[in-house]
Amino acid sequence: MNLLDTVKFDDKGLVAAIAQDYNTGEVLMLAYMNKDTLAESLEKGVMIYFSRSRQKRWFKGETSGHVQKIREVYIDCDGDALLFKIDQTGAACHENYFSCFFRKKVDDQWSIVKTKVE
Repeated sequence: MNLLDTVKFDDKGLVAAIAQDYNTGEVLMLAYMNKDTLAESLEKGVMIYFSRSRQKRWFKGETSGHVQKIREVYIDCDGDALLFKIDQTGAACHENYFSCFFRKKVDDQWSIVKTKVE
């Protein structure tokens, strides 16, 4: 079964892509891919997303060097979400945290519970 033909892209031509650390299982980020960036990611073995805010291709790590190397790829039961188990170089988050999920709800506030990557 061809992955590109199985994916159910939304009405904007996008699919949710979750990046998870291959070794620890920590969820690093959620972004979106279109058919072209998904195909390119699978071909090159690194994560290439579609930036919804900039409306263009986004090679993760192109300027920062914080590249995400693909180890495994999964699709959910509905075909509308992808999970990539990756090897992360540096920080996944643009705020320089290893994971974009560095804030946790504590009482009624968001508290930073991770440290930045040096």
